[in-house]
Amino acid sequence: MSDERSPGGSGSGSGGGSGSGGGPGGRATFAERRERRAQVDDPATVLDAAAHFLEPRARSVSEVRRRLAGAGYRSDLVEDVIGRLLELGLLDDAAFARAWVESRDRVRPRGERAMRQELALKGVAREIVDLMLAERRDAAARLDTEGLAISADQAAAERVLARHMRSLSRVADPRQRRQRAYALLARNGFDPEVCRTMASHVDEAGEPSEGD
Repeated sequence: MSDERSPGGSGSGSGGGSGSGGGPGGRATFAERRERRAQVDDPATVLDAAAHFLEPRARSVSEVRRRLAGAGYRSDLVEDVIGRLLELGLLDDAAFARAWVESRDRVRPRGERAMRQELALKGVAREIVDLMLAERRDAAARLDTEGLAISADQAAAERVLARHMRSLSRVADPRQRRQRAYALLARNGFDPEVCRTMASHVDEAGEPSEGD
């Protein structure tokens, strides 16, 4: 695989043989590889590097831009490639954020606050994050056994507590059990009100109950 194809690759690229670099064993250093990429003038090369970065999983626009720019490709080529990927539908921050939120709820439930922070770090615009989290709230809307509304974060917190039911049930003292539940939810990015409400619903078996 050529160096230009992989933004973070360690190959020698087209700028010389494997023995022409200044790194250990004759391999090119990162600075040398980055300098060679700066000389690339073919958008197809940068597009190939972007496609390689997208192979393992979806990425945000900002992630792809940072990776290509950090690899040393010219900014004008990077922007051209970003535009092309958007046209092809291979980059879509709304779809990326929606999939991120759905994956979190399915595999590792987190609070809305934590997901906002995660998506902000991915460079997703706030208005897109707002929209995706609003969709999440609408999709999770339901009532408990007493007819009270259950929020998306409360539903996610229930799943977190259920997954830790065994360890929570080993705590004999109810007060300490609730404290453990609160701390567990706080570590997973739930806001204090959700932590307090859901921890107070942990019954003596260590399970989240449906009411006070």
